[in-house]
Amino acid sequence: MKEFQLQGLYAITDSTLMPDTETMLYQVENALRGGASIIQYRDKSDNYPQRLAQAKALADLCHQFQRPLLINDDIELAKASNADGVHLGQSDGNIRQARDYLGSAAIIGNTCHSSLTLAVKACQQSADYVAFGAFFRSSTKPDATPAPIHLLSEARSTLPVPVVAIGGINMDNAGQVISAGADMIAVIHSLFASDDICAQAGQFDSLFD
Repeated sequence: MKEFQLQGLYAITDSTLMPDTETMLYQVENALRGGASIIQYRDKSDNYPQRLAQAKALADLCHQFQRPLLINDDIELAKASNADGVHLGQSDGNIRQARDYLGSAAIIGNTCHSSLTLAVKACQQSADYVAFGAFFRSSTKPDATPAPIHLLSEARSTLPVPVVAIGGINMDNAGQVISAGADMIAVIHSLFASDDICAQAGQFDSLFD
């Protein structure tokens, strides 16, 4: 098993809320200080030099806190930046190929939307965790098909890996998905748009106590 515990607040960066590297590092450091367990770097731009520099800086920061950095959808960037793994969507590459490229120690996650069948397949291909959602309306992906809350309890009892809930999660509804079986909650806006990111991360983290 990987050296990191896959449980708790899973914080995902946002290029709109973090318009430059300095802001990104400041916000992510506050999330880590507050208790974020995992950071995912998500940037869909085609500015590879900037993405590489930011990913390297985030990897260094996360490792100071002994927390993993995962890269969204880009296994080459994950390897080049010394990140701890990658998160793949359904159209973003093959899990087995990512495993071969990144090695046995890498953390590989997979988006499974609202499909337990896709999650079972991901586990068979060596995924370390699976993510379901959106459970609530999400400003990041407003057109995402809703996932039913009961999917989490089914997944928890069926799958051999941790389960992430994503999509519109905030302090008002996070308890619902955790009670239903989510090992991790993936949060973007409700964390990084907060006036006090450190305190907000702490509040999310406390829901797992």
